[in-house]
Amino acid sequence: MSRAEPSIADVALVRATAADEMALNVFMRQLREDDPDEGPYDEALCRPAMAALLGVPSLGRVWIIRAGSETAGYVVLTLSYSVELGGRYAFIDELFVAREFRGKGVGSSVLQLVAAEARSLGVQALSLEVTRSNDVARRLYRRNGFVARGHELMTRRLHDEVE
Repeated sequence: MSRAEPSIADVALVRATAADEMALNVFMRQLREDDPDEGPYDEALCRPAMAALLGVPSLGRVWIIRAGSETAGYVVLTLSYSVELGGRYAFIDELFVAREFRGKGVGSSVLQLVAAEARSLGVQALSLEVTRSNDVARRLYRRNGFVARGHELMTRRLHDEVE
């Protein structure tokens, strides 16, 4: 029997807690496997960062994605501030929809729900990044109102530097 496509009413975001850390770790690993251009999963770096985010609401939010009664993935929203974007700003740091839920509208529903949550937090703009090779995700984000700003995101990893 095939699954019916979930409607926005069937998709929900459930605030993640420390009790969800193991499930989140599995999803974080799958995210890197599914999008290898993202780089390998560094558990020693990512797990403590996720634990910190779960424990400090001023940093952002982590939600488990539910499609009906099933767990369908997770999404991470981090909070910041941007003068250029008009104030409180948020970054969708990670969005993972499990393989069996892809192509069924779950991703679009999640993006709508995250936007509503962000608005309730006083967020003026949302950003995200996507690897150039991930055409499916790029189409999803464009369909949901995300546009390239003509800027190149550059990163300096301070934890890799020796003082």
